[in-house]
Amino acid sequence: MMVPTDYAIDPATLAEEVEDRGFDSLWFPEHSHIPVSRTSPYPGGGDLPRMYVHTYDPFVGLMAAAAATTTLKVGTGIALVIQRDTIHTAKEVASLDRLSGGRFLFGVGAGWNREEMADHGTNPKTRMRLLGEQIQAMKALWTEEEAEFHGEFVDFERSWAWPKPLTQPHPPVLIGGMGPGVEDRILEFGDEWMPQNVGPGNLDEFAERAEKLQQRAADAGRDRIPMSLFGGETSTKAIEGYHRVGMDRVIYGVSSSDRDTVIKELDELAPLVGS
Repeated sequence: MMVPTDYAIDPATLAEEVEDRGFDSLWFPEHSHIPVSRTSPYPGGGDLPRMYVHTYDPFVGLMAAAAATTTLKVGTGIALVIQRDTIHTAKEVASLDRLSGGRFLFGVGAGWNREEMADHGTNPKTRMRLLGEQIQAMKALWTEEEAEFHGEFVDFERSWAWPKPLTQPHPPVLIGGMGPGVEDRILEFGDEWMPQNVGPGNLDEFAERAEKLQQRAADAGRDRIPMSLFGGETSTKAIEGYHRVGMDRVIYGVSSSDRDTVIKELDELAPLVGS
């Protein structure tokens, strides 16, 4: 994962280097803008990093990455769906999935920057309900010949919407987050889980949550829920723990920096591929 910016290695070159080293996937996050008067605390603590102000649109960046590669999966980690138009986003997802040859992974979340989402007309208090409706409406647009949706926040009459995704029935929707309600959202409208901040210090706690989620999925008649960890640790103890709790994929971050710096970081991470 990298925050792709106008001053860092470009997305296409990055993707080529990532694919050459055998990595499974490349992930880009999203921020539309950062209000100068922001008071929402940065989750990482301290000052907001410069990269958040300079990021490319993730769908544009991922299309460049997909065009430069042949097998590399490309994903949003995460797309701030609640700040986006539902119908346009559904078309962007379907378009990227088709043009990439079915290599798109749709990681989604509701974000943390309340001023940013407010500028898009989103009420932070209802953003989770909005997210659920948006994903359900997009699934209708991706899978139905004549789609319609009537909800509290998303409402459109019977419509034609093409292209449909190449991935059937649609690209997997990975629900990001570690909040107390994330399991409910996965079971309601998600396909996979994208947890974060999991390491040796909280692996046992996470294992309990994951086990309960899988049991709830089984009780609902669903297959096992795949899990892709966002921001993994590289220690042997951490990797052993990820195997133990059943992580399907671990996503590591590199700097939003120049080519030489990023290449060095990729080379340091490359031995972890397949570990």
